[in-house]
Formats: sequence, structure tokens, C-alpha cells
Amino acid sequence: MNNIDSAIEHRKKIIAATRRVVIKVGTRLLTGIEDASEENRIEALIREVHHLRQRGVEVVLVSSGAIGAGMKELGITQRPVQLPRLQALASIGQLRLMAFYQKAAAEYGFHCAQVLLCADDVQDRQRHLNTASCIDTLLKAKALPIVNENDSVSVDEIKFGDNDRLAAMVAMLTRADLAVFLTSIDGLHVNKNGKWGERISLVREFDREIREMAVDTSDRNTSTGGMMSKLEAAEKLARAGEPAWVADGTDFGVFERIFAGENVGTLFLPAETDRMPSRKRFLAFFSEPTGAVEIDDGAKKALKSRSGKSLLPRGVIGCHGIFLRGDTVKIMDSRGEEIGRGVCNYSSDELEKIKGRHSREINDILGYTAYDCVIHRDYLVVTGQSAGQGARQGSGQGSGQGSGQGARQSAGQGSG
Repeated sequence: MNNIDSAIEHRKKIIAATRRVVIKVGTRLLTGIEDASEENRIEALIREVHHLRQRGVEVVLVSSGAIGAGMKELGITQRPVQLPRLQALASIGQLRLMAFYQKAAAEYGFHCAQVLLCADDVQDRQRHLNTASCIDTLLKAKALPIVNENDSVSVDEIKFGDNDRLAAMVAMLTRADLAVFLTSIDGLHVNKNGKWGERISLVREFDREIREMAVDTSDRNTSTGGMMSKLEAAEKLARAGEPAWVADGTDFGVFERIFAGENVGTLFLPAETDRMPSRKRFLAFFSEPTGAVEIDDGAKKALKSRSGKSLLPRGVIGCHGIFLRGDTVKIMDSRGEEIGRGVCNYSSDELEKIKGRHSREINDILGYTAYDCVIHRDYLVVTGQSAGQGARQGSGQGSGQGSGQGARQSAGQGSG
């Protein structure tokens, strides 16, 4: 089988399994196309979304362009750098964009819904689940969720690549079968000595060579995205077990070609055939660790093994930071490299007392035995280079006997 046949086979297989898609549309595709108004571009986009919905595909749209639309509304040609001005432009532009979206959707007989998110909305577990439930409910009501960063109140999030990362988070949050990133070029290209070569049709792994090809494609005057941010987003999705597709959206008719399984754009294949469970993807990609647990090489090998062990106190060297029982912590090796994250069954004070000891000694040291393991395998995910394996490894057999109520509360069973 030649490379083109292989690429098409993968595309057709992924499209056949796609029931829910997250589509990210960049600023330039909405506001930077010559001889085309924002209203006309949005109408063309919604027409293609309508066709996908008619196929039975649920669509979640991640739409950039609020700041660019605000610039057009006020007649500003140079993107400002001051944060308050960017926030003000986003507030004005978001209203303009949604008016166009609602008008276009009404012509095809459905409603659209605005969902504005900040980082905290997906990092806090309860708000994370509430967001997922809201989007699920909108889809069941046959509405089109249109997601954007809440730039009018965000601070750190107004930066390069924000909505590419947001689209990846939304795809993982909603357990989409595919994420499509539309941009102004036709995918990732071979890049040798600064010169573009042929388009790369299929990416199976994210190595140094692939990263070096992701040259910046952003227009800093209106947009904050580029190929590097799309590559980073695709890599996160691959680790979660989900594909990503980058394609030229200058003509929104590209959707027809994508969903016909044609060899357009660049398809990034998932690292694993098994999709990462919801609680594990929350730990890997959304949770904010409050501290770190340092482990020895023996424990590192056990955690990264195919059987996926729980972390026992005997393998712990030390703690970094202050954390409580039920908090998410990083798992670091003796060289300071993060190898995983998990929900800790002991506080940092308790762990300092039982580190390096056998589980059977916990009761004598603390006066009680809460759990045999420090982090149970069901609430532990391997990150970094091994993250793709972590989803499958974490469900294997280990030596721990359970996880705490705090763990269940922090990394609950919802559809994140």
C-alpha cells in the first residue's frame, strides 16, 4: 500500500467513526479574506455546518475573530497591544460575530448558542463538568454551540495560540471523535532550511523533525494562531486518543472533501487506539497540581510498565510543596522530570512521615492506615513522552487496594 492509499484509508476510517466534531476557525478565515465580508464568510461557514448536521454529525464550533471583528467595527487597522483595549475590542467584536452567526443559523432553521470560557472554567473539576453538561444539552437541543475564549475578562489567555489550545480542550472536554483546525494554508509542510516542500499528509508521531516543520503562519496584526500552536493542540489530542485534522479553510467547501475522506490537509493520528478515560484526561490536561511527589527509579519503572501499578509509599523519595489529601500532584523522577499526575491519598505532611516505608508500616507511623497506596492506579495518569500509554496502563493490575473519597471528589466519574 502506498502512502496516499494509507492516508486515504485512515481518513475514511476516522470519518466513518465521527459522530461529533469540534471545528476551530481562525480569525483570518472570518475577517481577513479579500472581497468577502465577515457576514458572507460566516454565512458560508454555517451553510457547511448545516450540511454536516444533515449527515447526523454533531458540531461544536470554536470561533476566533472577536478582536478582529471589533477592530473592523471601530475602523482600527493596527492590532493594539494594551490589554484593556484588546478586552474592549473583544467585547464589541463578539457581539458583532454572534449577530452574524445567529442570522445565518436562522436561515437554516436552527439556533446557535454562545459559550465563553476562561481557563478556570475547564480546570476546576465542577465547572469542567458543568461546561461539558451545558454543551451536551445544547447539542441534544439541536443548537450549535459556538465557543470562544472570554477575552473581555481574560488576562493571561490573550496570547499566541489561545484558541487552538481552547479547541483541543473543548474536543477533549466533549469527547469529540475528531477536531478540525481550519487555517489559511493546506496543512503541515516539509520545511528544509526555511524552504517549504510537499504537504505532509499523515503524522503518526510527534518527534523533533515534525516540530521543526511547524513554522509560524500567524498574522500578528489580527490573529494569534500559527502552525506550532496547532501542532501542540494535535499532540494533546493524540495523547488522549483522538485525531486532529488541519486543513485550508479559505474555501469552506473543504468540509465536503474532509468528510468524503479525501487526501486534503494533514491528519494527525492518535497515539493509542483506546481513548483516555474522562477522569484521566482531566488529570493529564486540565487539573492544576498543588504539589509534587518525587519517586525512585523502581517506582518510575512500575508506573510506566504495561500493567500500570499504583504508587506505594516505599517508592516515594520526597514531597515538594504543600498539599492535602485528595489534591492533584505531579509525579516527578529523581532528575526532576514529570512522569505523571495523580490524586494523592495522603497530605504532604503525612507523606513525609511514611515515604520510603512499606505499606504495612503506615499504621504504626501515623496511628491509622488510610490507604495502602499513595496514588491509586485508577487516579493516576502517565504524562510526558509516555502519556499515550498512560490511558491503557492505568487500568491494569496494581498493588493498591483503593482510592480515597477525596480522590473521588477531585477526579470524579463525570464526562469531562
